[in-house]
Amino acid sequence: MALTKETTASIISKFGANENDTGNTKVQVALMTARIKQLTEHSNRFPKDTSAKRSLLKVIGARRSLLKYLQKKNLEMYRELIKELGLRK
Repeated sequence: MALTKETTASIISKFGANENDTGNTKVQVALMTARIKQLTEHSNRFPKDTSAKRSLLKVIGARRSLLKYLQKKNLEMYRELIKELGLRK
């Protein structure tokens, strides 16, 4: 249950400098946000799937640390990304 190639490519083209810019922090956070939405939906549908809940928490933690890094390095880009992704902070 991973993201489709089309979804991943559209996220990379939207947030990256080019289609091969997968290491950009903005791209990584956007991909993690899409994955979090997908895992949240799955966890709501299957509440006893503890491995999905654990992976959801791991992805949330990884996104949080990337957002902290981005906030330290480039505050304006951080605020723009939070607004664009609809994250509340």
